Amino acid sequence: MKAITLREHGGVEVLKYEELPDKKLRSDLVRVRIRAVALNHLDLWIRKGLPHIKHRYPHILGSDIAGEILDLGAFINDLKIGQKVLIHPALSCGHCEACSKGQDNLCPKYQILGEHVNGGYAEYIDVPRQNILPYPENLSFSEAACVPLVFLTAWQMLIDRAKIRPGQLVVIHGGGSGMGSAGIQVAKLFGCEVITTAGSEEKLAQAQSLGADYLINYKKENFLEAVQKIAGKQKVDVVFEHVGKAFWKESLLCLKWGGILVTCGATTGYEVTTDLRQIFFRQIQVLGSTIGSRGSQFEILRHISSGKLKPILDQEFALKDAHAAHERLEAGKQFGKIVLIPE
Repeated sequence: MKAITLREHGGVEVLKYEELPDKKLRSDLVRVRIRAVALNHLDLWIRKGLPHIKHRYPHILGSDIAGEILDLGAFINDLKIGQKVLIHPALSCGHCEACSKGQDNLCPKYQILGEHVNGGYAEYIDVPRQNILPYPENLSFSEAACVPLVFLTAWQMLIDRAKIRPGQLVVIHGGGSGMGSAGIQVAKLFGCEVITTAGSEEKLAQAQSLGADYLINYKKENFLEAVQKIAGKQKVDVVFEHVGKAFWKESLLCLKWGGILVTCGATTGYEVTTDLRQIFFRQIQVLGSTIGSRGSQFEILRHISSGKLKPILDQEFALKDAHAAHERLEAGKQFGKIVLIPE
C-alpha cells in the first residue's frame, strides 16, 4: 500500500511517500479503497506534533475519506464490494454510558482518524462497520470527502451546542476555510443572518455566494468596529469561533448580553486572555466543541443529498504531492477544502 507517512514531526519535509506492507483484514472490519481524502488544519497540527499525543510510527494523517469498499471481513454481511461509501472520521468504544446515549463524541476512548490512529493519506483503510456512512450520490469522490469532519463539527457547534434559532445574528470567523464555509451554510439553513470574515475580497465574494449577509475583510477593517456598525447596540447572538488568539477578545466583546461563543479550534494560537467580568457580568456563555455524534451525520447527509448544504472543493492534489497541499493550506490560500487523490 502506498501512503504518505510521518516518522517524525516538523515541516512538510517529514511527509514521506512510501510503500507499506499489506495487512490481513480483520473479520470485524471493512476495507475501503480511498478515492479522495480531504485536508484539515488538524493535519498540520499533527504533522508538527502535539505534546499530549504519542504516535506509533509510521503514522498516517487524514480524517475525511470517501471511497469504495474493497473487501469485507468475515463478520460483515450487509455491505457490497464496490459500494461507494463515506467514512465517519472517529472511533469510540461503543459500550460506555456516553456511547449508549448516542453521544459517542463524549466517549472517554474517543479517537479521530489521522490524529490518534492512522487515517486516509493512503490507498486503503480498514474501519469498523459502524464508521461506514451512506454515500451522497450527487457528489464526486472529491466533493464527498469535503463533507464529514467540517460539516459535523459546524453542526455540533451551531445546532447542538449554541442551539441557533431563526433570526439570530451569527458571526462565522474564517469564511474561506472549510469550517467557515460549512458554518455559513448551516447557519443560513436554520434561518440566521450571518456576518463572516476573510482576508481577501475574493474570499468574501465566495462567502457571499454561500449566503453570508455581511462581509468583513479583517486585513482592512477593525473587526470589532465593523461588527458594531452592522449589529448596532443589539450586538451579536452567537460567535462561531475556530481561529483562537487573533480575535478572541473582540469576539467576546461583540456578543450581546447572554450571547454565546462556541469554539472548536485555535489556528492562530491557543493561549488567550479573557476578562472574566465580561463573562459573568454580561452572562456570556463560552462553549467548547469538537466533532459531533455519529448519528448527526445522517441528518447532515440528507441535507447534502438534497442540495441544501454543499461541500466546497478548493483544489485537488495527487497523494504524492501532499507537500504542496499542506503548503497551500498553511498559507491560507484555499477557499473550502483541499483534497488528495491516491493514484
